[in-house]
Amino acid sequence: MTKTAIAVSPKPKKSPATKSPTREEIALRAYHIFLRRKGTPGDPHADWLLAEHELLTEYAKKPKARRKSNVTSIAA
Repeated sequence: MTKTAIAVSPKPKKSPATKSPTREEIALRAYHIFLRRKGTPGDPHADWLLAEHELLTEYAKKPKARRKSNVTSIAA
């Protein structure tokens, strides 16, 4: 039996500057943009892009701010 070596490259680590909002955060912000318009018709795609832009701008201003995780660790 022969052994085959498989080269595995390490996963690149994300730097804090590359933090991006989650889909849920963008969706919630886009909904708030809709509410700011008082529910009048608009372009949902434009709302999404504006929400993403606003969140990215906020993250850029606070690069060390950490988001809360929904993960609960359980010790065995």
